[in-house]
Amino acid sequence: MENKIESDNQVKITYRPGENTEKDAWHTAFFIENHMDYFAYPDHVASPEQVTFMIYTENDERYYPCSDRMFEAIMSKNDSSFLQEKYKKVLQRIMELIDSQIEDERDKSFLEALIKIKFLHETQDEMMIPSRVEKRLLKIYLDRTLIDDPFLCEKAIRNKRVSKALCSEAFKKAINQVDNTVILNSPSTLAGIKEFVEHVEIKRLLSLSVEKSLWESDESKAYKEVDFHELFNRQMIGNGVKPLLNFLGIEGKDDQTKKILWLADESGEIIVDLAIIKYLTKLGHKVIIAFKDGPLYTKVDFFDAQEDEILSKQLEGAFFIEEKNIGKNELVGILRSDKNIIVISDGTRENFNLLLTSKVFSRIFREVDGIISRGHDQKRRIFENHFQFTRDIFNISRGPDGSILISYKPKHPSVIKFSHSDLEKKAKIIIDQMEEAKRNGGTVIFYSGIIGSIPGKIQIAKKIMSVFIDFLKDQFAMTFIINPSEYFEIGMDADDLMYMWEIVQRSGYIDIWRFQSYDDIVNAFQAMDKKVPPEWVGKDATYSTGCTKEMRIALDVQKKHPEMQIIGPSVEKFMRRNEYGIGKMYDQRLSELCHI
Repeated sequence: MENKIESDNQVKITYRPGENTEKDAWHTAFFIENHMDYFAYPDHVASPEQVTFMIYTENDERYYPCSDRMFEAIMSKNDSSFLQEKYKKVLQRIMELIDSQIEDERDKSFLEALIKIKFLHETQDEMMIPSRVEKRLLKIYLDRTLIDDPFLCEKAIRNKRVSKALCSEAFKKAINQVDNTVILNSPSTLAGIKEFVEHVEIKRLLSLSVEKSLWESDESKAYKEVDFHELFNRQMIGNGVKPLLNFLGIEGKDDQTKKILWLADESGEIIVDLAIIKYLTKLGHKVIIAFKDGPLYTKVDFFDAQEDEILSKQLEGAFFIEEKNIGKNELVGILRSDKNIIVISDGTRENFNLLLTSKVFSRIFREVDGIISRGHDQKRRIFENHFQFTRDIFNISRGPDGSILISYKPKHPSVIKFSHSDLEKKAKIIIDQMEEAKRNGGTVIFYSGIIGSIPGKIQIAKKIMSVFIDFLKDQFAMTFIINPSEYFEIGMDADDLMYMWEIVQRSGYIDIWRFQSYDDIVNAFQAMDKKVPPEWVGKDATYSTGCTKEMRIALDVQKKHPEMQIIGPSVEKFMRRNEYGIGKMYDQRLSELCHI
């Protein structure tokens, strides 16, 4: 863990794993009590592998979804006043909610007493992150009152306010006006003028994105053209101004179109966000908007995106992904479609908690070129700790004196990303080798076997496969045998490998598709002059999640190429494996069986 944190308030982290058993136990209890421990709650918390899709951690460090100051206060147990102040604000918000929405005095009194009891219970040992306490208290309120969304009407009003402002003649004239000063200062080339115009328009839209009066009050009803021009004059500040404009291709030489994950925040604000997003799609970018999974005060959620009259109309034509888990191949197809705005839920009811996000969110996080987050709540979670992520992250929020504050946290320099085109190029190289082998009269054999399906045994699995394939090469003449274990590279995971191999497998050049049998494994250990270890006894390709997927592909390919032979265990035995745990190379259920 880093010694120093580069943030507004530098915090020295005093906890380091392995130095003190009592602190290690407190650290583990912290994750368990906050319901953020994967091993305690595997159905709700992201696996360590899923977390690596989004966060680059080192030395077995565990990511926590709070500021470094908050984490240090909990771990050190010596900053009670800071924690209690945060807890008090949580309780105050819930009490204000009860007071404003519950009319019956008896019901109100009961709810207030219940919330206070639960609040004291959750905060007495000062181990809970305040936002986690708030989530539990809010759930009690929702469950007891049977109110689906306490702020549903308020959010609808906010969206209407902004929509009316952006549809007003005053705004339309202001956003399109070009005065003489602008003309005189414009560049002399067409390319320069284009960049200049894009810079002006995006700055104007960003100016509105931090103007809370547009959605929190009815002030904008009386706005005239001059009022909007005043808003457009805001300063853009922060270390992210130039990186963001460069990332979007508005400044600098980076004019490639991008896939952008946009983390939506407040209702009302989202209508301005969509004006920005639609402008970005005109520039050729593809934007995936992540909404909250359910009610969180005035934050905009996935239900709003589908049902709110104003918001759903603004999202007409967008592609909605309602599934919480889709595979890489299907996701790639969606990202390559002609839909430039895609809508998902992040899977949480929190400001920003990557430990609880859905699998589809994690996969998208990993596939995009950068992330744009909104507002101070998300900024605090992302920028006020030392963690670095697998993608560049920007934040747009209101700065001092009403300025546009753009913050930037670059991805960790050691992050390796294999793009779709990278994987396709690797597949093409293998296909070319297969084609050449067939052209020379050879037989092409693809060998599918266990690589990662026995957790922690990847190296020996690769050794078994290579030894047996070498044995086959000695036995067979004029054959080109593909050994998948030779093509793994650092940074690749199951998603990457399966995407690459499916391209190869569907090429039509495979003559024999051989699936690893138990006899193959026995022969490999005999060739190594070793006895078969207990974890390998009885195993074959049917034990592998990847091989199960590949058998389905093989059967599909055989329909198109009936001459292709399939050798190995019977098809029926393959149906026991289902789906990878995200980022894993084995069936999620095997984690529990093997206590990994």
